[in-house]
Amino acid sequence: MGELVLIRHGETEWTLSGQHTSYTDLPLTGKGEEQARGLARMLSSRHIACVLTSPMERARQTAKLAGLDHTFVDPDLREWDYGGYEGVTTREIHRTRPDWDLWTDGVVPGPEGHPGETPEEVGDRADRVLARADAAFANSEGGDVVLVAHAHLLRVLTARRLGLPPADGALFQLATGTLSRLGLEHGRHVLTAWNRLP
Repeated sequence: MGELVLIRHGETEWTLSGQHTSYTDLPLTGKGEEQARGLARMLSSRHIACVLTSPMERARQTAKLAGLDHTFVDPDLREWDYGGYEGVTTREIHRTRPDWDLWTDGVVPGPEGHPGETPEEVGDRADRVLARADAAFANSEGGDVVLVAHAHLLRVLTARRLGLPPADGALFQLATGTLSRLGLEHGRHVLTAWNRLP
C-alpha cells in the first residue's frame, strides 16, 4: 500500500496576515506559486494513484503548479468553516476572548450558509475523506493518494488517521507549501514525514 500524502496549499495574502481563511477564495501569492512549483520535485519520484483537492482556488492552483494532473475535487477537503471569524486574526479575537482557542472553543456563527463548524464536524468530513482515500488504495497497485487542502482540515484529518480525536489536530503544526506523509508501520497508521519544504 502507498502512503497518504498531504499537501497544504501555498501562501496567500491571508496566510501572511494570519487571517482565518475558509470560504474566502483567495489565490496564491507569488511566493505561494513558487512553493507549489517546488513540491513538483518532491512528488516526481512517487507513484501516485489518486489526487483529491479542496474546491478552493488556492488548493487547486497548488495541485496544478505541483504537476498533479487528473485531480478530483472533494468538497469535504474544504477548510474548517470559521463562521464569524472568517478574515479575523487570532490576535483580534483575543481582544474580546483572551482565552479563546479554536480547538476547544470553536467559532461563532457567520453569514448565511456559514454557521461555523466544531472540531467534531470537521472530523466527520475528514473521516469521509479517509474512507475515500482507503477505497482509492484498495483500487490501486501500491500507489500514493495525495490530498491537497488546508492547514486545519489536514491537521484534523491527521489526528483522525492516527486514531485521535479531531481536537488533537492542534498537535500538528502545518506550514504553507509543505508535504507530509502518513503510512503504516506494523499495521499501525504513523507519521512518516511531516511539514517538509521543497
